Amino acid sequence: MSTGTDPLAPLAQLPGVPDAVAEVRKAVDRLYGHRVMRRRAAEVTSESALRGARASAALAGADWPLEEVRRRSDFSADPEARMVGAALRIAAEAGQLLSIWRHSPLQVLARLHLLAVGDGEPSAGRPRRAGEGVEELFPLGLKPVESVEVAQVDEPLPVLPPAPGAEEVAARLDQLSRLLVARAEGQGVGTPALVVASVVHGELLALRPFGAYNGVIARAAQRIVLLAEGLDPKSICPAEVGLAELGTDAYRRALAGYLAGTPEGMAAWIAHCGRALRLGVRESTAVCEAMQRGMV
Repeated sequence: MSTGTDPLAPLAQLPGVPDAVAEVRKAVDRLYGHRVMRRRAAEVTSESALRGARASAALAGADWPLEEVRRRSDFSADPEARMVGAALRIAAEAGQLLSIWRHSPLQVLARLHLLAVGDGEPSAGRPRRAGEGVEELFPLGLKPVESVEVAQVDEPLPVLPPAPGAEEVAARLDQLSRLLVARAEGQGVGTPALVVASVVHGELLALRPFGAYNGVIARAAQRIVLLAEGLDPKSICPAEVGLAELGTDAYRRALAGYLAGTPEGMAAWIAHCGRALRLGVRESTAVCEAMQRGMV
């Protein structure tokens, strides 16, 4: 990322990205125009947070059925339960951190990590230090759901590079924070929300700044950006659901494109994030339809 007025602007012009942005905008607008949103928007927001948290935890290795997540009250029994609990706590508070995000994104990331690990953990809220390990991003292989068509790729899955060292993480987090604060102050406002959210999502997955819960935190940060940028002001579009439905192989391949930093790789990553967001819209549209029929 460069330090120009709008360093993300060139990404918005990459082949396929304008179409992805337009398709996302159209899908989101259609959802916001649903009749149920006129009187039950808060319920749709709550359900979106729950479904997004379940999907984010599944991507991080804890693939629980939605009704099990809804039923449970104790999330401390084992690592999977703690992952689900972390995703739920983050989802419940992420939307309340918007005002802090605008002037201090790093403070919000620290808060998300604290929510995930609990305040009894010595590393809570701070980036990992030199020599500290980092958890695998994709510990569980999720297959695409049957209703989603994913292109078949004959090449082996890419091996993601190791997480950067602590010094590089600190420098790149600072750069990312400065970029986001500049946007909040009115610089670079022309870049579409999908592009900004995709970059934040991808950069946090690339850096893996914490020892654990990096995937859940990166996906929550993407949701906050979509809220901050005004694309999804009620936070009803759970992109995490779409990422899970597309499967972890496609997620890993798209992330490898972001890490490569080529125009083709960046465009593929943004398109993947856009498709996941549209699938999240589909999920919330189904929720609205169920509410309209009196089933929820």
